[in-house]
Amino acid sequence: MDTSSGSGAEGLGGVPHAAEAKDAAVQGDSATSGDSATPATPGGSGAESGAAVGSGAESGTEASGDAAGRSRRPPALTTDTARPEGGGRAAAGGASAPARQWPLLTVLGLAALGLLVVGTDLFPQSFRVGTVLVGVALLAGAALRRALPSVGMLAVRSRFTDMVTYGVTGGLIVLLALMVQPDPWLKIPFLEDILHLTIT
Repeated sequence: MDTSSGSGAEGLGGVPHAAEAKDAAVQGDSATSGDSATPATPGGSGAESGAAVGSGAESGTEASGDAAGRSRRPPALTTDTARPEGGGRAAAGGASAPARQWPLLTVLGLAALGLLVVGTDLFPQSFRVGTVLVGVALLAGAALRRALPSVGMLAVRSRFTDMVTYGVTGGLIVLLALMVQPDPWLKIPFLEDILHLTIT
């Protein structure tokens, strides 16, 4: 009786303990699963991915800023020659090559005509006239460089440099051709003295 009651008590006492252990195990499992789910892994991963996206955007902005900064700086190593200002075609792309380069051909044609006049010596003042034509060709090149937005291969450097080079060279050639002896067409006393001093 005592034994049975003891076993019953143990049984009765054991059942609540087993139930409590089972409840504790269930709560522990739920707590464990809750802990594993509570940190909101999707939310966390979303936040992490958002941070990664933000860092990617920042790095992209920095990269674009660096690229923009690098584009303003001259390259450390020059591998090619840039086209000079106004060095594009003087006519449409579908036009023939002579039409696209007509400014250069005009200057070269005038200079060649002047050299032909000097070389053939057909009349007494052919040397003066031919030299004046060469100078006028260079002055025409300076005028074309100033007036046209694109002059093709007539553009060598910047617009200002080409204008100064063509203009000064052409002007000096014309001036010296007009002052050449004998019977100069233009007499400027101080320039004649400089020319005499230079020659002698």
